[in-house]
Amino acid sequence: MATQKGFNIYLSPPHMCGQEATFVQDAFTSNWIAPLGPHVDAFEQSLATFTGSTSCAALNSGTSALHLALIMSGVGVGDVVICPTLTFSASVNPIIYQGAMPVFIDCLADTWNMDPGLCESAILDLMAKGKRPKALIVVHLYGMPANMHAFTQLCEKYNITLIEDAAESLGAYFHQQHTGTFGRFGVLSFNGNKVITTSGGGALLCQTSADAEQARFLATQARDQAPHYEHSQIGYNYRLSNICAAIGRGQMTVLEDRVATRREIWARYQAGLSVNPGISFTYEPENYRSSRWLTTILIHPEQAGFTCEMARNTLLAHQIESRPVWKPMHLQPIFKGHPAYLNGHSANIFNQGLCLPSGSSLSTTDQDMIINLLLQG
Repeated sequence: MATQKGFNIYLSPPHMCGQEATFVQDAFTSNWIAPLGPHVDAFEQSLATFTGSTSCAALNSGTSALHLALIMSGVGVGDVVICPTLTFSASVNPIIYQGAMPVFIDCLADTWNMDPGLCESAILDLMAKGKRPKALIVVHLYGMPANMHAFTQLCEKYNITLIEDAAESLGAYFHQQHTGTFGRFGVLSFNGNKVITTSGGGALLCQTSADAEQARFLATQARDQAPHYEHSQIGYNYRLSNICAAIGRGQMTVLEDRVATRREIWARYQAGLSVNPGISFTYEPENYRSSRWLTTILIHPEQAGFTCEMARNTLLAHQIESRPVWKPMHLQPIFKGHPAYLNGHSANIFNQGLCLPSGSSLSTTDQDMIINLLLQG
């Protein structure tokens, strides 16, 4: 991989296995280049099988998948959509695309995922104000599953459509059920930094084949069945190309190995860094299995002897990429003034959280170096 920004060790670079080239060459040989083709169909089937979802639509990004999920949930202008504040902005932007209003909910201190109790309080408060939420987006942050039993019950109780943003959690399970399969829709991402990549891409997991077919229809410009170009709905150019799907098919052959490696990387960080009482980790509650997409730590300056920013700069001086955790949405300039139900956890995590290099190609030698640099402060 070519060096960018002077980094020798990246946060989460793409990791090819070699099988991708075989599938891509097949696409070239057969001239199935674009827009769709047999690799798209096969990739969709493999994702549905792996996650245990009924059906799947392969798309050009996770953001596209979330946008279609909101459209198919009937979210429109003026509707209220609940989502976590501690997430990446792509979890929120499609709400704005639809002219709807995001309402931000703070997180739990242990898993960093949205707080179900605070979420229910927000629902009741919104309903008392005549603003019944239309949809609820749950994010499985950094690969850690959210409490899907609680959120499923909430959505059933208040008749709210449940959408899972599982962009970071391919290979993660809650009570042995894959993330993204509890709600009506589940969103996956295959961006270059994810557990597996298609260079750029995403997918929408669906509970019914009808929803998947509708997603594919909307994603291909909503062209009606006719010999000419006939359109009765607004469509989008959101489908994944056959070439990108071919890359994805190669990546699927090593998906379980990639998740296992990221989990091993987390365990080595935990074993090596926990000797400093000021560095803490997010642990898996019982019946949670994280993909450990990124290893994240909290640095408590009083106990650690250094701050999160000091640690980031120490790594940066050695050409090692690390990043602060997501800045909460309620603190983002673009979302200033939007409703937010807070408990202080997300702001604290942002101030003290750091994402460490976690790519499945990270060598033990490089990881040991990172650990030693952090222990030196």
